[in-house]
Amino acid sequence: CVTLGAQATCQVTTVTQELLKEGFHRDLLLKVELGGAREDAGGCAVAARTHLPSGIYVDPYELASLQQHNLTKAVLIPDVVDVEAPDYLAADLLVLLYLNPDPRCSRCFQAALPVHGRYHRPAEETEEALVVLKSPEVLVCCCDNHLSVECWKPAEVEVPCPGKNVSPCQWYSVTRKPAYEESILQVPVGLRQHSSLVCVMTLLVMLLCSSLILAAVCNNRHFS
Repeated sequence: CVTLGAQATCQVTTVTQELLKEGFHRDLLLKVELGGAREDAGGCAVAARTHLPSGIYVDPYELASLQQHNLTKAVLIPDVVDVEAPDYLAADLLVLLYLNPDPRCSRCFQAALPVHGRYHRPAEETEEALVVLKSPEVLVCCCDNHLSVECWKPAEVEVPCPGKNVSPCQWYSVTRKPAYEESILQVPVGLRQHSSLVCVMTLLVMLLCSSLILAAVCNNRHFS
């Protein structure tokens, strides 16, 4: 379904990845400018296949809500995610994020995805854990367009290619040039020397809350 040009120039696709906000709850912003395409790429579907290490995850319930309101579209592999698991008990995650066309540029696409940092083990000295997020793989499907794809390699993707054409369409992995090879997520962690203090304070808070609950129950019985 793609017309191959005879003399395509192998221009490199530019990928920009940025983590917005601070702390545990961030937004992953991805921007792609297609290379090797001399015509308008408005009829193409573009996706970013991103590998998320165990220290960062996507909340499937939050993603479902965003997709219900047409704010984003993504596929999680696996689709079941333990949002409560700490970093050392969690598994890696693969995300296929569909990108939206940029109205200001015919070959540009972008999308944002909420991501969350996981809790890490307490550290000896540093108060931050570093989670490395590598640059994503860019996938393109152009069933509704005539783009030259000699420089793009066929990719096996088990998700449909959205578009007007309902017939099967081939995804391609494009040669990309990341603005940065990787992004670093800084996650706050506790210090091990504070563990005794944290345990004592937690116990005191639990005792205080239990006392307040018991006092409220006794007062209600008295008035009844």
